[in-house]
Order: sequence, then structure tokens, then C-alpha cells
Amino acid sequence: MQSLRFTALENLSGVDLKIKPEQFNGKITEVFGSNVFTGKVLRENLSDEAYKSLMNSIKAGSKIERKMADQIAAGLKQWAMKKGVTHFTHWFQPLTGTTAEKHDSFFTIKSDGSAIETFDGDALVQQEPDASSFPSGGIRATFEARGYTAWDPSSPAFIIEQGYGKTLCIPTIFVAYTGESLDYKAPLLKALSALDKAAVDVCNYFDKNVTKVTATLGWEQEYFLVDENLANARPDLIMCGRTVVGHAPSKGQQLEDHYFGSIPERAYAFMRDFEEESYKLGIPLRTRHNEVAPSQFECAPIFEEVNIAVDHNSLLMDVMNKVAKRHKLKALLHEKPFAGINGSGKHNNWSMATDTGVNLLAPGKTPKTNLMFLTFFVNTIKAVHDYADLMRASIASASNDFRLGANEAPPAIISVFVGKYLFEVLQEVKTRVNNKFDEQDEAILKLDLHRHIPELMLDNTDRNRTSPFAFTGNKFEFRAVGSSANCASAMTTLNTIMAKTLQVFKKEVDSLIEKGEKKEIAIMQTLRKYIVDSEKVLFEGDGYSEEWAIEAEKRGLPNIKTTPQALDALVTPKAAKLFTETGVYNEKELHARHEILLEDYVKRVQIEARVIGDLATNTILPAAISYQNTLIENIRGLKDIGLGEDAVKAQKQIAGKIAEHINVISENVQAMIEARKVTNKLTDSRQKAIDYCEKIKPYFEVIRYHSDKLEFLVDDKQWALPKYRELLFLR
Repeated sequence: MQSLRFTALENLSGVDLKIKPEQFNGKITEVFGSNVFTGKVLRENLSDEAYKSLMNSIKAGSKIERKMADQIAAGLKQWAMKKGVTHFTHWFQPLTGTTAEKHDSFFTIKSDGSAIETFDGDALVQQEPDASSFPSGGIRATFEARGYTAWDPSSPAFIIEQGYGKTLCIPTIFVAYTGESLDYKAPLLKALSALDKAAVDVCNYFDKNVTKVTATLGWEQEYFLVDENLANARPDLIMCGRTVVGHAPSKGQQLEDHYFGSIPERAYAFMRDFEEESYKLGIPLRTRHNEVAPSQFECAPIFEEVNIAVDHNSLLMDVMNKVAKRHKLKALLHEKPFAGINGSGKHNNWSMATDTGVNLLAPGKTPKTNLMFLTFFVNTIKAVHDYADLMRASIASASNDFRLGANEAPPAIISVFVGKYLFEVLQEVKTRVNNKFDEQDEAILKLDLHRHIPELMLDNTDRNRTSPFAFTGNKFEFRAVGSSANCASAMTTLNTIMAKTLQVFKKEVDSLIEKGEKKEIAIMQTLRKYIVDSEKVLFEGDGYSEEWAIEAEKRGLPNIKTTPQALDALVTPKAAKLFTETGVYNEKELHARHEILLEDYVKRVQIEARVIGDLATNTILPAAISYQNTLIENIRGLKDIGLGEDAVKAQKQIAGKIAEHINVISENVQAMIEARKVTNKLTDSRQKAIDYCEKIKPYFEVIRYHSDKLEFLVDDKQWALPKYRELLFLR
């Protein structure tokens, strides 16, 4: 009987690599946002009164009255039904890490038995999905099922097309019956609100016209593409999202020939397809390219307001998975699907913009605007310094642990890179003797950062790919976020710590002003203090180096390499104070998230342990034993015809090596099973996660090492699992 591997390889040879006919041949602008209830569509389907109410809610956060909600719902239904929609859903982001939806039809039966389509304000504003099966961290008991989704007017409704059906999706938050948040969106909205208020208060030192500050985000989504049939022949890819075994191919990424190379036709067809779906949904994708590792790619959009950007990234991951199936491909979003080559991240490029059109992290052209830039720039560094442990916790996961510190991934040490010129500016501010600042001190504030050569203006910093948090000209790039993560986790933390730091900054500056200092001098004195207090988090060198790990330890910077320990930051008094004072989480919600993330870690490592044990026992060892028997028969046959030991020496050596690897694998699989039984009896979630990390995961590498050795020794025809050379290079 032929294995799935060879069946998949036969099917692969018949794949049509031609690019499918274009579904639209005009401009992207002709389809962009066509399935989104925004812009011109709002004006056409809403009364002036309803339109103004919705816009006021989006811009000022004001509550929409029931009467207006009914009008908006009617306009939504009218627009959606014209486009062939029959069902609607509250689309939300529970703490499972994926999106969730429960579809209801517009169709209903009236009391007289007549059938109608209806959608009112109540259905728009609130629904009641079953909350018992979603992670709650103890907030809800299993028998307490009630939970609510509530409409988020700031994120526009959209239509998802799937097969022959179309569904109206309404972005919502998800909360428990008792009011605690059970999703990623609700805390994010609170964090953005806290940042808005704190940033506006500080902006008003420089410009009284600023009434709103919006945090912006541009994510970069990395992913791998493999043939669907080959992926289906790998239980580890299907169950874990990564290969738990697999010998490195002769060629990996060492030639760097895939990076920015010509996009393979099959991948290009997939990209065009999912880009078109994304454009219809208003996702402003701008770039696509080959990444460093073979079969690795990246896409990135234009910057958007953080809440919208987070929704769009979650939506994009859904779209990518669905479209990949059409192309008989598997999109891998895991941070480290293949050992020995680059993992995948989701760099989060973050900044802040005022309603007067100013990017607060863009160096200005005058001392006044430069001082505003320096204020937000230094406060960001101070925030990261003070809350580095929470930044690390915000990107912690079982899958990201495989990536941090590896190829093109920053280390687990949270540091900030600012570049040569800005580092010199900070040093000049810092070294001012006795805080002697003049109100018109332009020597510092001119910030002559730009250098010109013909027709090319250099950025004010180079890029440091080894830094987890790097300044890149007019934004900070949080590079440590994993490819499968919901951006909301990192963005909630970053915007919260920034809000808190700005609040404290304003109090300190106001205190100096009250003592008689000029405003500009008070600001500069406070900035100098912040630079001195947080300078140990600044690092301009190679974050991959062993020297940096040693230096970071001397500086007292945490280097927390595993998720169970990294998550401890969520349940410290410092975290409780931060999140409760900013109104983002209460203590119950913090402890619940800690519990949920620990449980998620345990389950993922547990699944991988089962998969690697199953593969070793049912796939790898049988292939090795079968080939070993072939060798034994060959050795016996050679001896039967009178050949001596020299003739069978090589076969005997190979058979001996195979026997050794078989024994080690078998022993370690059994030992891992016994260790799991002990760990599974633990009731403390944290200790259970630590034990899975420290006592179960070490078996993975031992089993993998010997399995990969067997893959190299066993007859290729008897090896059932698709190999790296096939997964990564066959298209």
C-alpha cells in the first residue's frame, strides 16, 4: 500500500501552476471596501440623523440611542440584502486566539404566520452567544453559559463571502454576564481610550488645538505555504502547526536566494486571490514578497488606527486560511513550523497621530515641534523600561518560545534601539550639567538627523533586526510579536504603559511649573530625568550575541526565555496597579488571563507531546524496523552465498545504528508518557505549565534528534512522512 507521502507527491506533479484568470482587471480602488459598510455606503443607506449619530459615536465615543440604532440596523440590512446577504453575525475575538461567529438569518415568522426579513437595533447592538465553552480563567463556571457580544461602532461592519453564501459581520466586544471582558477587543479599546486622554493632555503643552490622539499600527504578516496534500501527510503540521520531526535538507536558506526573489507562480496566484478578498473587506494591503526561508512569504498593509488594524489582521488570517484551500495549499502561521530556518513574526509598527495631522514620533523641523517629538519619544523609552516584563508577557506563547532569539527574531530580553543620531541627542540631553536648560535652547532641539546624498534621503536610524523594540524613523517597531498572535495583546499592553507613563510625566512637569519653572525648562528637566532612569534599556548592538545576554544581566534586564515564567508579570502588584488605574483590566480579569494563557500553554505542549509520541511509535519506528529487517535479510543472504564479514560490514553498522536510535526513541517516548501522567495530576496551573516546559519538552529534542537520524538512514521509499526538501521546495 502506497503511503500518503508518495500519493501526495504524485498529486503534486499534476498541480496546475498557471495563474488563475483575474477576477478584476481594473484598479484596486474599484473593489476596495466594496464589502464594507463605510464611507459613501453609509451616506447612501442612512438618514442624516442616523449618519451623524454613528459618526459622533465613532469620533467621540458617544452612546447611540435606541432609535438611531434601529435606523442604522435598517440601513445595514438594506445594504447587505442588496448584495445577496441572508445571515448576520456578531464577529468577535475570544481568548481562544481565533475569531468567533454565530450566524442568524434575517428571516423570521410573524405571529400571523407570514415570513419576513428583519434586523432591528437590538440585534445590531447585542447578542447572547453561549459563553461556557470559551476560555474564561475561572470568571464563568461551566454551567454559567450566559455571555454578551456588544457592537463596536468604531470598527465598520463587513460582508464575508464564503462559497455561495454571504454573511454580514458586525465587529463586537465579548463580555461575561458579570461584566468582565472575555476577549481581546474590549481591553484594547480601553487602552486606546486611556492613551488618547493622556496623550492629548501632554500635546496641549505644545498645541492647544489637539483634541484627539490616535494610536496607529502597521503589521507585517509572515507565513509559510506548503502543498495541502503534503501537509495532510504530516500529522504534526495538521495538529500542531509545526513539524515536530524532520531532518534538515541539504539546502536550506544559506544561499539567501529566496529572499525578495521572483515569487513562485503558485504562491503568486494565492497572493492575488487573498489580496482581492482582503481589498473587498477594506484591508489596505500594500506589499508582498518572498521572505528569507524557502516557502516563506510576507504581506503588509498601510498603517491604520490600531483597533481597525487589529480587526483587519485577525480577518486576514481567516481569509488566508480559506483562500489557501482553494489553491490546495496550506498557510502556516505558526512561529516556527520548520527547524533550522527562519521562524515567522508579525512586526507591529506603532506610532501616534493627532487630529491636527501630526505624527508624534516624527522629528519635526523646528525646536518647538522637536521638543514635542522628544517628549513622546523619551516617554516611550521610559514606558518600555518600566514595564519590560509586561511587554515580554504580551508576546508570550508556546509557539513564540521556539522563535525568540532564533533566526531573524529578537531575543527574550526587551531592549530599545534608537539609532546613532538619536542616541547622541539623548546623551546630550542627559549630560547637561545641573539641569541647566534655557527656554530657547536650540542646540539640542534642532535635531539635525537627516543626511542627504543625490536623490536619496537616508532615514535618521538604520534598522536593527536583532532588537525587539526598534525606532525606525517615525515609529517604533515591536518585532517580538509572533506570526500567529492577535496583535491586540501587544497593543493593549503597549498603549496602556504609554498612557500611564504620560500621565505620570504630566504630573511631574506640572509640579515643576507650579514651583515657578518655565514650561519648556520643566519639560526638558523631566525628560533628562527619564533618560537617566531608563538608559539601561537602550542597546544599539547585536541582540543575538552572547555578549548582550551577559551585558543585559549586568544591567538588571530580565531575560525570561519561557512562557510560564514570562506570564508571571500579569499577576504582580505593579501590573494590578497599572491596569486598574488606567481602567483596562480589573484584578479579576488579569488573573483570569494569566490562568487562560497558562492553560493554553499546557494544552499546546500536551498536544505536541502526544503527536510526537504517536509519530514515533506508529510511523517512524515501524519504518526503521522494516528497513532494519531488510538489512538483516540482506546480511543473511550475503553470508549464505559464502561472502565474509567484510562484505556485510557496512550493512551491519547501519543496522546497529538503527537499533540504537530505535531503542533511544522507544525509551524516551515511554519516559515522556510517564512524566506526563505525573504532571497531569498537578492542580496548580502555573506549576503544571512549568513542568510541561521543563520536564516534558526536553524529551521532544531527544526524540527528534534520533528520529531525524533515522530519516537519514532509512530507505527513502519506506519513509512515510514528507521530508523538508519536499515541503519547502516542491510547489
